[in-house]
Amino acid sequence: MSPRPVLMSDRKGAPEGETGVVTKTRPKTQRPPLYKVLLLNDDYTPMEFVVHVLERFFGMSHAHAFELMLTVHKKGVAVVGVFSFEVAETKVAQVMDFARRHQHPLQCTMEKE
Repeated sequence: MSPRPVLMSDRKGAPEGETGVVTKTRPKTQRPPLYKVLLLNDDYTPMEFVVHVLERFFGMSHAHAFELMLTVHKKGVAVVGVFSFEVAETKVAQVMDFARRHQHPLQCTMEKE
């Protein structure tokens, strides 16, 4: 005679006739917060320099950089990119350092989106 298979109802502590289902719960990962990098207008930084900064540090085409420079000029501020905290912080530092080395008062900041 062959041994009978062990059933869930044969386990001690399990009520008779009940079966269980094991489920795995995965913790939900949240996306890191994003930060807007803002370029501020001033009365001294040449427009060509702002276009160069947008092309160099934000990878924009000349046409897009020119359009965004005009937005900064007319509205006083414009969002030039949205990044993770570390990338935004690096971009701000790069722009500020580059502007200082070229003796321009251009301001670049970041804020949480």
